[in-house]
Amino acid sequence: MTRDEMVALARSTAAAHDLDEALVCALCEHESEGWNAWAVRYEPAFFSKYVAPLYASGKISVTEAYARGFSYGLGQVMGQTARELGFANEFLTELCDPPVGLEFACRKLAKALHDAAGNVTSALLKYNGGANPNYPNLVLPLMPKYQPAAETAT
Repeated sequence: MTRDEMVALARSTAAAHDLDEALVCALCEHESEGWNAWAVRYEPAFFSKYVAPLYASGKISVTEAYARGFSYGLGQVMGQTARELGFANEFLTELCDPPVGLEFACRKLAKALHDAAGNVTSALLKYNGGANPNYPNLVLPLMPKYQPAAETAT
């Protein structure tokens, strides 16, 4: 899938969730380091806090536990978060498939916006888990390139 196809898919998925298309595109560009659908990152602090207790209590297998400690795809959704948002497929690596990953990134962003009463800055901090207080300043400046006016100017 080309970058332009991923951007178009991000826009349509955002619209389906009643989200700002430019915000979703900016988030994906930042999270996936430039629209790399195969981006995967292990998050040891997240794993220790949220996933290891599930494994220690025998609720999930070791493979599932480690898979839940990674973030995947365009929106870098954590495996554990995807499970909490309804991802029921066997392999969390499917989150690297753009339609699947974007669906769960949009679910996560919509929930964050709801929880933040629509405040975009607060929602972005929630999306990121609050680990980086500068996170909104990394995403928001990317939005203008995805605004309709920017598209017609190019």
